[in-house]
Amino acid sequence: MGNEHLEHLSREQLMDLVNVYSKNWLALDGLWFQSVEREQGMDAAMRHDVDVWKVYTAIEARRLKQFLGLSEHPGLEGLTRAMDLRFNAHHNRHEFAWEGENAVVFRTVYCRVQDTRARKGMPLHPCEQVGEVEFGEFARAIDDRIRCERVSCYPHITDDSCNCAWRFTLEE
Repeated sequence: MGNEHLEHLSREQLMDLVNVYSKNWLALDGLWFQSVEREQGMDAAMRHDVDVWKVYTAIEARRLKQFLGLSEHPGLEGLTRAMDLRFNAHHNRHEFAWEGENAVVFRTVYCRVQDTRARKGMPLHPCEQVGEVEFGEFARAIDDRIRCERVSCYPHITDDSCNCAWRFTLEE
């Protein structure tokens, strides 16, 4: 299954296409959200956003887990490998800070969504609730022993050096 046109593209063209696909994915995500936000308000948009991310995140994690050939319990190393390949990782910038062997903090140091909303004069996206679902469900789909907790995320910013930060802990 595939697109035979892709076979004729160079590595550079394929990388550029990943960038196009990533931006298209983000545009679709933002457009449906803003449509609901305009018509029904932020609370309704957030309810739908949580519902969508709960399902989408698990699908994305399972597909990346299979693509990477990760074991059933790949631990935090498997999680960080998968998070590096998430679609939104392509247009955001992130880093990991290890806290021993059983915990790692994921920090988004540039968030295209928040940057775009700020540039357009829109209020920041109150992403904490969605982030709890998105990152928590993604981690559990990679390894059901991993737990996620917010360190810093709008509207509860505790770290001004990043857009958001999430701690993942491996519970054995």
